[in-house]
Amino acid sequence: VVRKKTTTANSRAPTFTLDQAILTALQQNPDILHARQEIERTKGIYIEFRSEALPRVDATSTFQDTDPRLNRFTGDGGRITGGTGGVSTNGFSFNSGAERDYTVRLQATQVVFAGGRIVSQIRSADFQRDGSYYGFRNAIDLIISTVRQEFYQVLLNRALIGVQQESVHLLESQLQDQQNRFEAGTVPRFNVLQAQVALSNQYPQLISARNAYRISQLQLAKTLGLDFNPNRGDGAPIEAVGELHYAPRSMQLAPAIEIAKRNRPFLKQQKATLLSNAQQVGVARSGYFPQLNATAGYDFRSSPLTDNIRDVRTGYVLGGTGNWAVWDWGETYGRVKQARAVLEESKITYDDAVRQVELEVQQAFANIQQGRELVQSQSKNVEQAAEALRLASARLGAGAGTQLEVLDARVQLTTARSTQLQALFTYNAAVADFDRVTATEVTYSSELDEPATRRRLKTDAVPTPGPKPTPLRLLGRKSAVVRTVRSTDTGK
Repeated sequence: VVRKKTTTANSRAPTFTLDQAILTALQQNPDILHARQEIERTKGIYIEFRSEALPRVDATSTFQDTDPRLNRFTGDGGRITGGTGGVSTNGFSFNSGAERDYTVRLQATQVVFAGGRIVSQIRSADFQRDGSYYGFRNAIDLIISTVRQEFYQVLLNRALIGVQQESVHLLESQLQDQQNRFEAGTVPRFNVLQAQVALSNQYPQLISARNAYRISQLQLAKTLGLDFNPNRGDGAPIEAVGELHYAPRSMQLAPAIEIAKRNRPFLKQQKATLLSNAQQVGVARSGYFPQLNATAGYDFRSSPLTDNIRDVRTGYVLGGTGNWAVWDWGETYGRVKQARAVLEESKITYDDAVRQVELEVQQAFANIQQGRELVQSQSKNVEQAAEALRLASARLGAGAGTQLEVLDARVQLTTARSTQLQALFTYNAAVADFDRVTATEVTYSSELDEPATRRRLKTDAVPTPGPKPTPLRLLGRKSAVVRTVRSTDTGK
């Protein structure tokens, strides 16, 4: 019994409000996790290139054991014809050195001059690091907008199921009424068949609405980074709490475009890429100049004349190396040409990104206007369609109307309710997209300045505020929601 209760509790679908869904996505969504790792990767690139500007300390050691025959020479071409103790017949023998020798060196190397390559690499890596940070912010804005839209889609599909179910109930009542009238002999059998056909045609729409609702739940669960729970089987992966509502917002297009061009992380990421590519030109140009290195070390060397390992000499070693490609058949020139071409491409990409941001803001603004007009146009349409259905039913009951009028009024009511819900979804989804394209969804406690200035602003760390209120009004008591979430998490 205990095992059965535990399985039932674990199989219950987790309940999410919109804010809870957003916070879950920020912690578990793969795109967010990838963006975080990209920041770590660019940090590693910056550390790697910065290390070239600092002294490098290496410890090296060598040990050699040589065959005695390679160190012993007799002066007779290697032919020993007689004698003892390794002495040739002509009385001459020479030992070239110790059989075993070793060297231990501790050496520091510092790049003195590299034609600006190291400085340019460090700056380029710094811009790449900034770009990854802006990419992370862009991923946050995109995921929040996606979660909001998919959450609204779940609410829409759930509401559409209610519309289709109510339509089915109306048709079932109509069919029952016509059957009663047919049995009483007041209407022909044609009316009964017509009501049965209308009811049968309505069932596929209800089935499609339920399937769309389930698919939207699965898609939202995937965006939130939730894994499949085998205990729930084919049950719902999540339950969304809330309803679609209309909360009008006043906004102007021109200021919105200026805000987007000033705040969009996408544009700042493109600018950071542009500045990074500009530094790559300096990296390529450094091939025209020599590279000079200075070395300083301390050696421990064994004696080359004896095998006594304690016979060691120590001392410092100072030196320098230089390398200059005087003639490379255009290799450096080709690299510079490539780097400049990439820089020009990044400029073109940045200009196009600005136009893309302007387009996205205008599209979102147009979608908001469309949603607002749809909501306003459908505000009284549902009431009028419901009244028309009531009048048609009353006329049919009084014998002054036809069943076709009732069925047509029922179709109009279903269409009006579906259109109203779709209008609410269009408006709320457009608002979510508008907040993304204008970068007004999330306010960051501290942010990098424009890369062109390279001035860092130091601010005290404060908690990042939660997402701002959305047009979605949540339903249900807060205590009930919290109790459901806790029971789901603990499995009790």
